[in-house]
Amino acid sequence: MKTFSLTATLAALLAASTATTAGAEPVFNRIASFAVADNLPATAGKSTVTSAEIITASEDGNTLVYSDSPNKAIGFIDITDAKVPRAGGSVSFQGEPTSVTIAGGKALVAVNTRESFVKPSGIVAQVDLAAKTIDTTCDLGGQPDSIALNKDKTIAAIAIENERDEEVNDGDIPQMPAGDLVLLSLKDGVIDCGSLKHVVLTGLADVAGDDPEPEFVAFNGQDEVALTLQENNYIVIIDAKTGTVKTHFSAGSVDLEGVDTKKDGALKFTGEMKDVAREPDAVKWLDDNRLVVANEGDWKGGSRGFTIFDKTGKVQYESGASFEREIARIGHYPDKRNKKGVEPEGLEAARFGDDNLFFVMAERASVVGVYKDTGAEPQLLQILPSGISPEGAVAIPGRNLFATANEADLVEDGGARSHVMIYERAEGEAAYPQIVSTEKDGELIGFGALSGLAAVKDKPGILYAVNDSVYASQPTIFTIDATAKPVRITDALRVTRNGAPAQKLDIEGLTPDGDGGFWLASEGDADKLYSHAIVQVNGKGEIQKEVAIPAELRAGEKRFGFEGITSIGEGDEQVLWMAVQREWGDDEKGFVKLVSYKPSSKEWGAVRYPLEKTESGWVGLSEITVYGDYAYVIERDNLIGKAAKLKKIYRVALADLKSAKLGGDLPVVKKEEVRDLIPDLTSFGGFVVDKVEGFAVDAAGTGYVVTDNDGVDDSSGETLFFQIGTMNAM
Repeated sequence: MKTFSLTATLAALLAASTATTAGAEPVFNRIASFAVADNLPATAGKSTVTSAEIITASEDGNTLVYSDSPNKAIGFIDITDAKVPRAGGSVSFQGEPTSVTIAGGKALVAVNTRESFVKPSGIVAQVDLAAKTIDTTCDLGGQPDSIALNKDKTIAAIAIENERDEEVNDGDIPQMPAGDLVLLSLKDGVIDCGSLKHVVLTGLADVAGDDPEPEFVAFNGQDEVALTLQENNYIVIIDAKTGTVKTHFSAGSVDLEGVDTKKDGALKFTGEMKDVAREPDAVKWLDDNRLVVANEGDWKGGSRGFTIFDKTGKVQYESGASFEREIARIGHYPDKRNKKGVEPEGLEAARFGDDNLFFVMAERASVVGVYKDTGAEPQLLQILPSGISPEGAVAIPGRNLFATANEADLVEDGGARSHVMIYERAEGEAAYPQIVSTEKDGELIGFGALSGLAAVKDKPGILYAVNDSVYASQPTIFTIDATAKPVRITDALRVTRNGAPAQKLDIEGLTPDGDGGFWLASEGDADKLYSHAIVQVNGKGEIQKEVAIPAELRAGEKRFGFEGITSIGEGDEQVLWMAVQREWGDDEKGFVKLVSYKPSSKEWGAVRYPLEKTESGWVGLSEITVYGDYAYVIERDNLIGKAAKLKKIYRVALADLKSAKLGGDLPVVKKEEVRDLIPDLTSFGGFVVDKVEGFAVDAAGTGYVVTDNDGVDDSSGETLFFQIGTMNAM
């Protein structure tokens, strides 16, 4: 067995991305996204929950077909023009589609029709792609999960899971009835229900052998089926022509090093986990002798990576924690899901040009790892951003396309919808990641939830950033080298109070204090016992002063407080300015405060800033920074995707920033629009994200924008970091 770190590989790849494109290796970039809600029938409500789980493509590569379990349907997307995907309608069933594949002009759909966990049932339905009608169905005698076809499209294999009830005995198995594998013949592309054959799988696995839990199925070129029994931590190889078990073996366990093991609001990749059962989910063949499994875990295991076996069960390669650590390096590590980490779940494998590639989907990190199969140690080529919780994927090599189905739909919480993401492979530079971390003192710098930016004086391209209360146990000031591509986090300064990580802070902005330290803006939240405050730290990150807001501000305070801090002047003449995100109790609707504080005299003041109006959601400020003769602010709504209408940078002349005494009438400043950021946000091929939170202008006058990924909690985890040009020219 071989294990190794992919850090050097990815670092070299990232460095190479700065090279010219002439003769460059092709890369995948996202070119479009499709909201599954756009495929709902007219009779469905706008807030109807959708999902894209398993996805496949028509044989001409022009139509995507995905399963939508909540709506008991499969959906169609016309990708004749892959950059402009169009809704193609849907077909409904009397049950939940669990998987779908294509044979000629037909879709074969596995549908769960169970009455209960103890009375599982299901069908396979054949759907005409052109007419979008159900031709025929076959009773499967159990609850199906995955479906696959052999190369010649003459045999279908369906994993009959008969899944366990996680509310019974804490989900312990065995729970009857047992699952098995169904094989069906196809004649001229039509399923033959009379050919249905059940392959018995009991008595094989070491764990709950009388209750096999089939999960995922895949064919090699010899009509052999690889089948994972996830909760049983087992893999079975079956001859699909005869229905006999050829080999079977335990998926085994892994020792992990350099992983984050605690849900504690801190990213610390120094932990260990011993003897973790792999419990594989998806499986794909890399050739006729080797298969790769994604070790998501479900019951007791989940080893956070993937494994390549030969079909006798010998481990050819084990990723260990390497995949997860590279995900952490781009800010996608889900701290709140530490039991199983990034949860590799889905897989795809295909040949693009001369390269045999496989794709590993990390459900909780919302990314896809693109690997080159070398026959030995695989090479990590890219990590692609996906929607929230990628479940399935399909490669379309003939068109150099790749697509992911992302199951999570957060419409009920006002979040992002379920999406299908489309990528194209071509020569050029990888557009993502846009920011990566390095190591400090031999330890990986974890990051996420970047909530504010500031420039380093006299150092073009060098910036500071902070994280917010998502990482309440690890408040940090990051140093960023924006001259690199991707941008690099090169240092992390922890904010401490009395020698320990400072608690009860929600840092939303920072500005240098002129003495080697920083002033930080902390947004209050009474429910979490946070106070609205500004905090001064020295160059070691040690808190020197904590300045609470005065009584005049406290009288009207609400949760949405300081969302940025900047400074004007030096020494005793330094004045700090903070942007209050939303209206407080003493504000007229549509106006928020820009608050001033002079440290030398401890004087407070404010002006009023007029907000744009919106038809839905709310509008507020996310950042304030001074450059030249202006104070720049980010003004945005709290909406996502197509609903998002306002993500803009405005500026206010410093000459108009004449603060008045709190408690009295406050002057209203005039604002000027500088840039609409929605075109920038859509240029990366995904949906418009909510939180554009950081903006700074460096020593050379270049403007930089960063988005807050909410620590990958109910978020795609994407951190967008991009330039908007020279501010002097705007």
